[in-house]
Amino acid sequence: MSDLPDVRSIPFHDAEGVERTLADYGDDHVFLVVNVASKCGLAPQYEQLEELQRTYGERGLTVIGFPCNQFLGQEPGSMEEILDYCATTWGVSFPIADKVEVNGSRTVPLYKALKKTKDGVGLSGPIAWNFEKFLVLPSGEVRRFRPPVKPDSADIVGAIEAALPR
Repeated sequence: MSDLPDVRSIPFHDAEGVERTLADYGDDHVFLVVNVASKCGLAPQYEQLEELQRTYGERGLTVIGFPCNQFLGQEPGSMEEILDYCATTWGVSFPIADKVEVNGSRTVPLYKALKKTKDGVGLSGPIAWNFEKFLVLPSGEVRRFRPPVKPDSADIVGAIEAALPR
């Protein structure tokens, strides 16, 4: 749980370099924000993320991937290469944002805010690895799930279902 200011209005850049906010994708949407990496051992989570998007997208879920090359250089490609990989390997239809830094002095503002969210055991702070997930609810509440928690876990799916209209 989190008492952050509404992260839905913090700007970031999409894959084409256009400035956006989460709210641009839908004022009342539930967002699953994930730092992704194509060469990571957790990359099969793309499949589960896509399944969530296909299952819940029409009800108001938007998954957004943020490519990040900060963890062992596991996202080295250009945006064109990343988008091609996501589409051809995993059939990704959800938005992929511009490549970001999620830790350190060049952390993008959205992740500066998200990192203040505590996870299920009460820890906030730096992103641990690729595929760390933040569920942003319409209320502005944020829930944090560490990389090993799969997108189709009961905790994430339950939180999504509870937040979406029936």
